[in-house]
Parts: sequence; C-alpha cells; structure tokens
Amino acid sequence: MTIPYAFTLELPRPLPQAVEALRGALATEQMGIVSEVDVQATLKTKLGLESPPRRLLGVCGPQVAHALMTAEPDIAAMLPCGGAATEAEPGHTRIVLQDPRVIAALSDNVEVRAACERAHAALRRVLDRMAAGAPAAGP
Repeated sequence: MTIPYAFTLELPRPLPQAVEALRGALATEQMGIVSEVDVQATLKTKLGLESPPRRLLGVCGPQVAHALMTAEPDIAAMLPCGGAATEAEPGHTRIVLQDPRVIAALSDNVEVRAACERAHAALRRVLDRMAAGAPAAGP
C-alpha cells in the first residue's frame, strides 16, 4: 500500500532489529532518530490497551534542520519529520517515514523547498538501501 505523505518499507525483521537497521541507514545520510516513543508501552500504561509493538520516531538531520530553520524559523514546529515502525505480526515490521515534500508543500519559500528535496532524496536512498539489504523472508 502506498500513501501520498510517507515512504513505506516492509522488512522481514522484528521491530528492534528493523529500527536498528534504520538507524544505521540514516547515519549514512547524516540523519538519525532524534526521538522515540514506545506506543505499545504507553497504550498499556495509560489506557490498559494491548497493541502490537510500535515506535513513533522523530527523524531528522542537522544539516536539513539548520537549512529549514534558517530559511523559515517557525518551520521548527514541523520538525523532526515523523516516522513509525510497527511489528503487526511477529518478525515482520513496517516502517513509514514522512516525506519531507509534505513540509515543502506548506511553504512558498524556495530554500525550504530545496532543503526538503534534499531530505526527500536522502530518505529515498535510506529506504532503497534497507530494501536491498533486507534478508529474504522465510518459507
């Protein structure tokens, strides 16, 4: 399933391994996970609900963040870009990462759009790299 506001990737890995692979792939683009929320634990603690393992991820890179906030300081309200990883079934994780073009579409600033295009290309490379390195699914 493709969605217009995010990149998606299905990995035949448990959530912790998928998130660590994402961290490594992001690092190659000088990006990283700057915040992480354990949704499963939060829902259990706050609402008593059972849910699959899920993490909300704040993804950003200092160069992109600096370029965006220099061009348009209030764009800080949109940073970091949102992401999530969900292990809906054991050993199978879906990663979704907000497409920075979502932010670009909200601004008329040429510098904002350029920075978002650079981030878009970097995230595309991250997910392509991860997809290429993903181990084959089991029988």
